[in-house]
Amino acid sequence: MTASNSPKKNNGKHLRRFTKKRCFLLLLLLGLCAFELYRSNATVGITHYTLISEKLPDAFNHYTIVQLSDLHDAVYGKDHEVVVRKVKTIAPDVIFITGDLIDSNRYHLEQSLRLVEQLQTVAPIYYVTGNHEIATNDVEYIKGELERLGVYVLTDEAYRITRPSDHSIVIGGIEDPLASEQEDDIAVETSIQRTFRQVPKEQFKVLLSHRPEQFEVYVEQGIDVVFSGHAHGGQFRIPGLGGLVSPGEGWFPKYTSGVHEKNASRLIISRGLGNSIIPIRMLNQPEIVVVTLQQTADE
Repeated sequence: MTASNSPKKNNGKHLRRFTKKRCFLLLLLLGLCAFELYRSNATVGITHYTLISEKLPDAFNHYTIVQLSDLHDAVYGKDHEVVVRKVKTIAPDVIFITGDLIDSNRYHLEQSLRLVEQLQTVAPIYYVTGNHEIATNDVEYIKGELERLGVYVLTDEAYRITRPSDHSIVIGGIEDPLASEQEDDIAVETSIQRTFRQVPKEQFKVLLSHRPEQFEVYVEQGIDVVFSGHAHGGQFRIPGLGGLVSPGEGWFPKYTSGVHEKNASRLIISRGLGNSIIPIRMLNQPEIVVVTLQQTADE
């Protein structure tokens, strides 16, 4: 006669198999978390958007914009080589820096300026302050160093960009409202009106403004396209819900990334490149934003 396995032995085998599966799943989960932490804090992605507007002049059809925001003195590769290489590959018509190039808690200006130095021959660069530049109490020196590198520093002012056939768009930029003693929304409204005071309503207007939470003000002022940062993508992104927390909006903020549209105004929000008070991100890769302006959709 052949003796059959006892229930105790079978239960022991099943328990060992179950334990191995649990260990494997746990290791897999830890590996995925480690990979995502690396991706969200040590790599840079490129996000492409196409903005369509019949108001856009013919000469600016397929005009390509690179937006960099919220560097906070971060460095990717030696002398920013990762970001520089990606931007050069894109070969944009213009580069926008929408504030917080430096971090007021660390403030390594020379380190961040090295990124600008390497991009100044790629395309014209336009810059506006963020709250961290204002918080250093050294903002005029920062602006002066950027201007020395050929950057267009926009402090409640606008530039008209003209192409062949005398077609033009206007690029304006406003000072971060931390520099004002007014309430943020009033300061932003006042700055926009000052910036575009001599610009006809029918002109295609692009605004650089660090604060995405002021979207309603941008809409009321009739801005065609606004480029913002500040929210760091909500720092920790929750699938299906978006960002967890951001300055200016608190918990579960509405404006943290992507393109938002209301009436004829569009808001582009960069998740930024660096971190500040909260040192890590999750499910929130730092990004270079690329926007292509078009008159009509490609067929």
